[in-house]
Amino acid sequence: MAARAIWRGQIRLALVSIPVELYPATKSGAAIQFHQVYEPTGQRIKYEKVVPGIGPVDRDQIVKGYEVSKGHYVLLDQDEIDSVKLESKKTLDLVEFVDTHDIDAMYYDKPYFVVPADDLAEEAYVVLRDALKAAKKVGVGQLAMRGQEYVVSLKPCGRGLLLETLRYADEVNKAQSYFREIGNEEPDADLLDMASMLIERKSGKFDPSEFHNRYVDALHELIEEKQRAKGEKIIQDPDANAPPPRGSNVVDLMAALKRSLNNGEENGGKAANENKRGAAKKTAAKKPAPRHAPKKAPAKKAAAGGRKR
Repeated sequence: MAARAIWRGQIRLALVSIPVELYPATKSGAAIQFHQVYEPTGQRIKYEKVVPGIGPVDRDQIVKGYEVSKGHYVLLDQDEIDSVKLESKKTLDLVEFVDTHDIDAMYYDKPYFVVPADDLAEEAYVVLRDALKAAKKVGVGQLAMRGQEYVVSLKPCGRGLLLETLRYADEVNKAQSYFREIGNEEPDADLLDMASMLIERKSGKFDPSEFHNRYVDALHELIEEKQRAKGEKIIQDPDANAPPPRGSNVVDLMAALKRSLNNGEENGGKAANENKRGAAKKTAAKKPAPRHAPKKAPAKKAAAGGRKR
């Protein structure tokens, strides 16, 4: 469990209040972040706040601006922005309950584990959890947190409860505008039958541990290999300890489906498992060099940094 809850308060259902704590349910530490480094000295590239025609400016001269038309801004300082922030409420009122399938997956944003704050809260917490399970419903309400107001859902998650922030309606694009050009023709019956057979053959329970980000794994291996390699130098930034500053391809669908089915029959369970793992995205392909770009000599040195899904 996280060392510190990001929110403490109570869930209120009519006259019942349940003290709870909120903890992030996800993390993004697996990703790799690269920094730009000046190779001759090993110093990290810095960025300055620059005004065209003026040059670098002090941070205390910078305010936030909202563009109301091209090149025209309404300026706001931080005090004005802070004045309209909402005070974090210590109560989440569940105002309605909906069927689990009523909330489209596109509206779900970020998940949090909801934990009873103490032993006295546990009984009411368990009652709410089991009541939601029995009704197959999701609780919906609004929560003020970190100066903003969120629409949230609350649903059972194993032995506990999961709270998820939801996107507002104006944050979600309408699917119709993207799918309107897709025709209404019925698919070929034979194609549909074979696709259904393939789906049935590969059906199973989702196990996220079977999938790995092969691109990130390969980068880790490359970085470790360069660290071990003789003659490779780890560059140290002399400023590191300084205090911080303020398509067109046409596919024969029938043939592809037949190949998929035949491949499964020949290779049995082994092929099914390999194909399931292969469903993860392929390693990102290298971008092609610009048409007229001169060829570059192989890089002798590389530097990488890490960061905090």
